[in-house]
Amino acid sequence: MPSHPTPTPATWSIADAEAMHEFGRALAGRLRAGDLVVLTGPLGAGKTTLTRGLGEGLGVRGAVTSPTFVLARTHPSTAWGPPLVHVDAYRLASAVELDDLDIDFAGSIVVVEWGRGMLDGITDSWLDIEIERPLGASQAAPSPAETPIDSDLDLDEPRTVTITAVGPRWAGDVEWAREAGPTA
Repeated sequence: MPSHPTPTPATWSIADAEAMHEFGRALAGRLRAGDLVVLTGPLGAGKTTLTRGLGEGLGVRGAVTSPTFVLARTHPSTAWGPPLVHVDAYRLASAVELDDLDIDFAGSIVVVEWGRGMLDGITDSWLDIEIERPLGASQAAPSPAETPIDSDLDLDEPRTVTITAVGPRWAGDVEWAREAGPTA
C-alpha cells in the first residue's frame, strides 16, 4: 500500500450516550461500501453505542450489539445499501486471525472495535476514531471477559473523540465530523 502523509486528527467532546448514537447516525451518511472504521477506547467508552447509531443510520437489520464472543456480526441493509460488518478484535492475536474471519471489506461498511494496528494492508483508507471516557469511569469498568454480552457500560458522561482520516478516500479531511453530531 502507498505511504500517506501524516493526517491531522480532529478532537472534540460528545456530551453523552445519546449524542454518541446521533454521531453514529450522522457518520452513516458519509460511509459507502469499502469504508473501514476503526474504533479504539476502553470498555464503556461508547464504541458499540456509536456503531448502533451507524446501524440505524444505514438502515440495517438486526440489533447492533457487541460481537465480543462471536467476533463478527453482519447486519444486512434493509434499504439496498451495503451491509454493516461489526467486528470485535479484542480476542484476536493478529491480523492473520482477522483475515481468517473472511470479511468482505470491499462490499461492506466494516467497523472494527479494538482493531488498531491489525488492519495494515486491508485498505489504503480508513477512519480511526478514538473515544476516551473519564478516567474514574474507565477504572471502574470490568474487563471484556467479565462483561455480560448485552451489558451497556456507556454511562452518560462526556467523551473526548479524536478522528483521524487516513488515506486518499478521506484526504485527511475530518472537519465534517465536527458538524456530524452534538458537542458538549
